[in-house]
Amino acid sequence: MTGFEYSFDDKRYHTLNYHLKNTFNEKIFKVALDAGFDCPNRDGTVAYGGCTFCSVAGSGDFAGSRVDPIPVQFEKIRGRMQQQKWKNGKYIAYFQSFTNTHAPVSVLREKFEAALEIEGVVGLSIGTRPDCLPDDVVEYLAELNERTYLWVELGLQTIHDRTSRLINRAHDMQCYHEGVAKLRKHDINVCSHIINGLPEEDYAMMMETAQAVADMDVQGIKIHLLHLLKGTPMVKQYEKGRLSFLGQDEYIKLVCDQLEILPEEMIIHRITGDGPIDQLIGPMWSTDKWNVLNSIDDELKRRGSYQGTRYKEKTNA
Repeated sequence: MTGFEYSFDDKRYHTLNYHLKNTFNEKIFKVALDAGFDCPNRDGTVAYGGCTFCSVAGSGDFAGSRVDPIPVQFEKIRGRMQQQKWKNGKYIAYFQSFTNTHAPVSVLREKFEAALEIEGVVGLSIGTRPDCLPDDVVEYLAELNERTYLWVELGLQTIHDRTSRLINRAHDMQCYHEGVAKLRKHDINVCSHIINGLPEEDYAMMMETAQAVADMDVQGIKIHLLHLLKGTPMVKQYEKGRLSFLGQDEYIKLVCDQLEILPEEMIIHRITGDGPIDQLIGPMWSTDKWNVLNSIDDELKRRGSYQGTRYKEKTNA
C-alpha cells in the first residue's frame, strides 16, 4: 500500500467512507440514535457530574430523541438525511448518546435487536466506556459480532491522568487497555475516541495520546476537536482560565501530524466535528466544517504526506 490507494475521494488517509464502500459495495450511512441509557460517570456508579465537556445530550447532540422508540428515531433521522442529499444506500445504527452498554444484557438486546430488524440496517456502532464492559455484555457483543457488522466506539479522550482527573473522566489507562483486550479477544473492531484541545494540554501531550492509540490493537480512531458548549461543567474551567481554544491553523497542523504517526491500515472515522451552533461557546471557526476538512487535505498535499508516513519510518527504523 502506498498511502494513496485507500481513498477514491482524493484523501490521504484511510477514510471510513472508503472502508465501508469497499466492504459493502455501496454507500453506507450512520444514523445516530439515543437508546435512553445513562452514564456510570453521572449516576454514581463510578462518579457524579459526568465528563466536564459532555453536554446534557451525552455527546449525542445530533442523535434522535430518546422519547421515541428506536425504529421511530431511525425513520426520523433517515428522513432528514434523505431530504438533504443522501438518497440511496444502507445504514449502520449508531448508538451514540451516553454509555450504550450501561444496562443489563436484556435491555441491550431489546435496543440493538430492534435496530437490526430495520430494513436496510447492515450493522451497529456502539459508543461506550471501557469501565462498562462486564463479561456478560462482552459475550453478547461477541454474539453480535458473529451476526452483523460491528464497531465498539470506546472513549479514551486522553492518556494523561492529570487531564483525566481535570475532566472527571473517572477511569485510568489500565482500565482502557483492559477494555480493549476484552473486545479484541473476540475480534470485535474497536474505535478509540480522542479529543484535541482539552484543558491544559499542549502539543506534545496530544501527540502522545495519538501515538498511544497508534500502538494499541484498535482498528479505528475518531479525532475530535474540543467544543465548549453552554451548560457544561467545563465552562467553569474556561472562566477560570484553565482552557484556551486551539486556533484553526494550529488544529490542522496537529491533525496532520497525528495522521502521519497512525498506522495506514487504521480507519479514520472522524478528524473534526461541529457542535450545535446555538450552544457553542467556541472555537467558532469549527462551524465551517468543510473548510477544516479541505484545509487538512491541502496541508497533507502541501507536505507530500499521508497517513502512516512517520509510522512506517518508526517501524522500519
